[in-house]
Amino acid sequence: MESGNVVTVSKISRRFHKMRSGEVANLKQIAAELSLSVTTVSRALKDGPEVHPATIARVKEAAKRVSYVPNHHGRALKTGRTLTMTAVYPMETQDHLSDLLKLPLIEGMTLAARQAGYSLSIYSTTPDDDPVESVQRQLQAGSTDGLIITRMVSGDPRVKLLLDRGMPFVAFGRTDLETAYPYVDIDNEQIAYEATRRLMDKGCRRIALQLLVPGDQASAMRLSGYARAMAEAGIPIDQSLIGHGMFTMESSAAWFDRMLAWPDQPTGLACANELGLLGALHALGRRGLAPGSDIHIVTRDSTRLSRFLPAKIGVHFVDMAAVGRKLVEVLESRIVNPLGPVETVLFKGEFDPGE
Repeated sequence: MESGNVVTVSKISRRFHKMRSGEVANLKQIAAELSLSVTTVSRALKDGPEVHPATIARVKEAAKRVSYVPNHHGRALKTGRTLTMTAVYPMETQDHLSDLLKLPLIEGMTLAARQAGYSLSIYSTTPDDDPVESVQRQLQAGSTDGLIITRMVSGDPRVKLLLDRGMPFVAFGRTDLETAYPYVDIDNEQIAYEATRRLMDKGCRRIALQLLVPGDQASAMRLSGYARAMAEAGIPIDQSLIGHGMFTMESSAAWFDRMLAWPDQPTGLACANELGLLGALHALGRRGLAPGSDIHIVTRDSTRLSRFLPAKIGVHFVDMAAVGRKLVEVLESRIVNPLGPVETVLFKGEFDPGE
């Protein structure tokens, strides 16, 4: 029992038994039976970090015993909310492995939304869909409390649209607008910079760089980090070593194989993701070349797949499930307090030299 209130276990058991006999338990009742505040009980059910683990366990045990179910419908009626968050997420048609790489992010968003009492809706788009029209359709439908937008581009018009309409949102990624807006992003510039510097430390001077969607901000940031590292080393940039595209395994293999056929082939490669890495390894294998000796490789990885490959590869790992959780956390704060501080979060890559 919490200090200051002595309630016997037998009394609690009798009261909870009464609830199970017909009375629906609510937060106030659980709080009273455990001699806790309603706020503490609510936070404990959400695994709030400010609540002691022992108290969380006690509250959850009590809630389970009385079959407590959060009354999201009642909360929605009181607030006028739908208790739904929507992530507008482009899928890569005919490239299913690329979509699989997105699952950790979706998992993180889904679990965090559920814990916060929301349903997560994934609004899938194709590469041919207009991003602004996709957001406008969501605004017209009025079926969500907030949006998560992805694949940011330079001067992204969706940011202004959502700000003007007063729709709570968070961006996965950044755009070059002076207007303050909430975002969660990965420090792709620093990852590319460190990858390039680490390849230079291995003696590489002709370093190839994979970029993903042309025009998106993630690719622009990767290019900026690469260019900064090259400039610091006094190495001029060879544009032929920079590749743009989605970098499926097939496209990566074809692109890297062409460069391996050059007399002055690259000596290092900064891969955009796991699929780009697999394609590059395939191209090396066909030519009897080994990563880590003939050519050095550093890749970004969101699934830890690269750690299961029998090759010496430097890896920047990004916990995409954690990114998904943070996206939902930031969005929930915007829904609850639209005029509150604008939160921005930047995730770093965790480097493993693979040696």
